[in-house]
Amino acid sequence: MGPRLLESVYQKCMAIELSDMGMKVETEVEIPVVYSGRKITDIGFRIDLLVESTVIVELKSVEAVKAVHKKQLLTYLKLTEKPLGLLINFNEVLLKNGITRIINTP
Repeated sequence: MGPRLLESVYQKCMAIELSDMGMKVETEVEIPVVYSGRKITDIGFRIDLLVESTVIVELKSVEAVKAVHKKQLLTYLKLTEKPLGLLINFNEVLLKNGITRIINTP
């Protein structure tokens, strides 16, 4: 599809591609926030894509990936206790230059 479209377009396209490859993919997965065993809010955050119930994919279409984008993904990883996240910025001429891998270490 090329760069400079809205994130929502890339999200739908990626969900189709991953599903067609036989992977389980969920979109707009809600993450509740819990503190001291109490749920603060049902919907604290939303994951763009959750692949195979293991990998969180956060999609962006921004001029440049910033530290706040990486922190956002790391927050999702910590709240869900998932091991791996991919931050993908589609606003790159070469998509491979827009992929950042983040590992959730205990």
